[in-house]
Amino acid sequence: MKFPKRKLFLLIIFAYVAFSLYAAYNVFFSTKVISRVHRVEKKEAGPSGGVRDGGAAPFIGDEWNPWEDEQVEYNSALNKKREAFKQHMARIEKNKLKRYKVQIWGKAAIGLYLWEHILEGPLNPTDKIAQWKEGEFQSSKIDFNFYTGSAVVQGHVPLDMNSLVLVLNGREQQKVAYSTRWLEHVRALVQSRTVSHVAVVLLGNEHCNNDWIGPYLKRHGGFVDLLFLVYDSPWVNDRDVFQWPLGVATYRQFPMVRPNGEMITSNRPYLCNFLGTVYKNSSRETLMQVLKQSGLEKDCITTAREKWLPQETEDSLKRYQTALAQSDLTLCPAGVNTECYRIYEACSYGSVPVVEDVLTPRTCAAGHSSPLRLLKAAGAPFVFISDWRDLPALLEKERGLSQEQRVDRRRRLLEWYATFRHQMKERFTEVIEENFFKSG
Repeated sequence: MKFPKRKLFLLIIFAYVAFSLYAAYNVFFSTKVISRVHRVEKKEAGPSGGVRDGGAAPFIGDEWNPWEDEQVEYNSALNKKREAFKQHMARIEKNKLKRYKVQIWGKAAIGLYLWEHILEGPLNPTDKIAQWKEGEFQSSKIDFNFYTGSAVVQGHVPLDMNSLVLVLNGREQQKVAYSTRWLEHVRALVQSRTVSHVAVVLLGNEHCNNDWIGPYLKRHGGFVDLLFLVYDSPWVNDRDVFQWPLGVATYRQFPMVRPNGEMITSNRPYLCNFLGTVYKNSSRETLMQVLKQSGLEKDCITTAREKWLPQETEDSLKRYQTALAQSDLTLCPAGVNTECYRIYEACSYGSVPVVEDVLTPRTCAAGHSSPLRLLKAAGAPFVFISDWRDLPALLEKERGLSQEQRVDRRRRLLEWYATFRHQMKERFTEVIEENFFKSG
């Protein structure tokens, strides 16, 4: 049957109109269906137009972002990484080694022992007669600056830090008067808040009479936080007063000795040595008599003088160093105090000190281990003797030692002395750090 073209055209027109009306209805009148997966919950606004309790900001706009959840997760992970990085950097900054600054003014010769032998700091210029010497050195967390020499005078030392160590001599009245002037100068610096922390390294009186410095200690209302005191003393408590070694006679130009293989292994021609002042009615007289009566003078290098000399000549210093280097033992009789420079000088050359273990008079007793409490506590490998009349038997035993035994003992002494100086260095810096900077 033949279908009329007109009817076909009208049918097409009708279908088109019907489809258009259906599409318009769906667009403008039908309710949108949003899947649960992509549904975004709208938050009700409060009375003031804000967000009610428990909510984020209200949803704005009707457009759906199919990557919204992924973006939220990415931002959350990124923020966590940023926070972790900040915490990591904060830990690094917190654990970063904080450095402190301390200045040392060496107004006594023992300051050179502290600086060159204990701290092993450099000193410029190296000229022995220079009136101004200085050095810089880092130990643990502390940067030390050191100044010494006759040109280092009050008011003319560059002071760019507020922590100070003052090295003084209190052995005799004239030295005490000089040290007192320096302490009064430092007191003024403390009062003006230029200096906040003060320590003193003091060559004490050989009779241990150091009462003059007592009022300057903080425990007595003064400004000195710490005192490092030479010689045994009942003051030593390891809280604010610490014992300090006498060391070598830097005032007589005794040098820093660097051990070498020959010093350790050489065959030394003498059993012992003693070069020094022999005081009337002292144990030193007994020592010299024992050596002479026993015929031991040929086995030992001995040079006695009746009067103490404050300075060495170049020749006398050389003879003394040669005696230390050529003998296995160095005899160390007590003087005004049991502790003497000779003990440390003998250690420098690996010559074992034979120490008279007797307590000198006055107020130097500091417990049952006195004298030489500091050295004994450090395990000093010395020979201790209480009566020089026992020396001949000691030297006879010495003759029976083999060269191998002598070399081994020499090596152990040099190693001990190096370790002792290192321990004193660590103790000094730790005490300074703990007391000056513990709250910093």
